[in-house]
Amino acid sequence: MRARSKTSAVRRDIAARILSAPPGSQLPPEPELAAELGVSRATLREALRPLEDEGLLRRTRGAGTFVADRPRMVNSLDANFGVTDAIRASGKVPGTKRAEVRIEPAWEDEAERLDVEPGEDLLVVDRVRTADGRPVVIARDILPLRVIGADPEVHERLRTGSVYEVLERDRGIVVHHGLATFRPIRADGRLAALLEVPRGTLLLYLRQVDFDESGRPVVSSHEHHLVDAFEFSVVRRGPGRRHA
Repeated sequence: MRARSKTSAVRRDIAARILSAPPGSQLPPEPELAAELGVSRATLREALRPLEDEGLLRRTRGAGTFVADRPRMVNSLDANFGVTDAIRASGKVPGTKRAEVRIEPAWEDEAERLDVEPGEDLLVVDRVRTADGRPVVIARDILPLRVIGADPEVHERLRTGSVYEVLERDRGIVVHHGLATFRPIRADGRLAALLEVPRGTLLLYLRQVDFDESGRPVVSSHEHHLVDAFEFSVVRRGPGRRHA
């Protein structure tokens, strides 16, 4: 197994443990955990680092590594559901414009995100999602071809349907959780034209990787949301006794 693949496998193993463990529980000491997983301590630390960055773990010098409180912001603003469901939940009719589905070789950053080898076939789905006919989201969903399969009919359903629904109905894959990052950006000329808004309009850029129940990454998504088309909310926790 290549070093990158081994690190990814260890990360998935630990992520699965975290999701089934209560917040605040402690992981075994590094030497014990490394021996249990059959890897070096260097590989273990490399696998732990992104989990800490994602807010799933907290490491305290001299005390150990602990399962963090469940991160709210990185889990799709507290609820992980797709654009189709978000539009339906707002009482509007979801639609699609400018849909394109194609197969491309995995480039380096997406290969890392989806735990595939560079050059492996990916299915790329580019769409402009609409609510009652109004463009509100530019979405790019990227799936390993070995996950979604080569059936052209399934690929065609991805043009207009929910990626999550197609995965579950056609492939029997249920998305268990997603890890996301968000940042505001201003629409450049291309984004503005696709969303039919003035250049410089404020958008929310979302980058997310969704995982199945085994911890395998199955979808990498890049979305540009028109901010004034949605109301975003998130559960915020008080400081509690930690800052008493």
